[in-house]
This record gives sequence, structure tokens and C-alpha cells, in this order.
Amino acid sequence: MEYTTLSGKLILPEYGRNIQQMVKHCQNIEDRTERTRCAKTIINIMGNLFPYLRDINDFKHKLWDHLAIMSDFKLDIDYPYEVVKADNLYIKPARIPYKISRIKYMHYGRTLEQMIDKAVTYEDGENKDALILLIANHMKKSYLTWNKEVVDDRKIIDDLRFLSDSKIDLNPDTLKLMESKDILTKKKRIIPTNNQNNRRPQNNNQWKK
Repeated sequence: MEYTTLSGKLILPEYGRNIQQMVKHCQNIEDRTERTRCAKTIINIMGNLFPYLRDINDFKHKLWDHLAIMSDFKLDIDYPYEVVKADNLYIKPARIPYKISRIKYMHYGRTLEQMIDKAVTYEDGENKDALILLIANHMKKSYLTWNKEVVDDRKIIDDLRFLSDSKIDLNPDTLKLMESKDILTKKKRIIPTNNQNNRRPQNNNQWKK
């Protein structure tokens, strides 16, 4: 009796030990043509293990990559695809560059600061005024998300002036932003559900038989 614990580590456990033994047998076949034919048979068996992936692009290509990996890249056959190389198997992905600059107001976020910088570059006119109004209303929504209370428009105007380095200076007497109560009401609105499991009994005897 052969214990699986003594058979060595599975390189790709999702295929099981039988497939790995087939690959090992394929490596020991001396004739190259016969070895290639055996490899194709193994690929068909591997594909049958995951029939729901057959319609995915490059599925066959991935199977041949896995075959090469399970053979420790020692299977000498005529591959129908350019399979992965051992040197490229464990290459770390490139590091994603993250900005480390400090966000002035966390509740507004970095994206809004970028929007303000973009609005500053616009030429004076209706488009710029409309964009600034949208930004100011968005700032008010963001402020109320973090601070569950009414906020005065002058606070938003002051913050906008600070974030734009005084390049956007609005008049609080003429600017009309969304009402705080309207924003808070939308946030508190409950979406109705038809799930009866969420219904509570009207009295203590409702669920009693």
C-alpha cells in the first residue's frame, strides 16, 4: 500500500495526485511523438475536470502552462502554445505607486481636491460656475456624511476657499447650496423590502400556535 503522504508534495493540488502521476509517466516516455500524444491526452483529462471553464479565452493555453508547471518544466514535447517559463513564474508584480501627499480634509478626500484643482484651470463662464456649484454641493454631502448635523454654507465656502488656495472665493449671500435637511433626509430614507422574514410580529401572540 502506498500512502499519499509519502508520495511527495502536489504541485497543483486542484488536479489531484492521479494527474500528477500521469505527467510523471509522460516524462518517462522515450519516444518524443508518443510523449507529445500522451501530453495531449492528459490535457483533455485536465479540461474535463473543469468543464465550466471551456468557454473562457485561453483556457487551453492555461492548461498547457499547468502541465509544464507540474512537470517542473522538464517535459520535452512540442507545445502548441508558448508556455510559461520557470524564470517568469514567481516574478513579483510591479509596485503600484501610491501618493503620499497629505490630504487636507479627510472627509472630503483626495479626489475632490483634484476636482477643485481642475476647476481652477477653467475659464470664467457658465461651465466653470456650474462645476464649482457641483463641487460645493458635493462637499456639503461629504461633510454631512461624517458630521450628522446641519452645516452652514459659510463653512463649505471657507473650506472651498482654503482648498483652492483662495482661487475660488464664493459669495455666501448669493450662493445657494442644497439644504442640509434634504441631504440628511435622503440618507435616512429606508428602502422597502418584500422579505417576510424581516417582519416583526405585531404582538407577542402572533407567532404562537
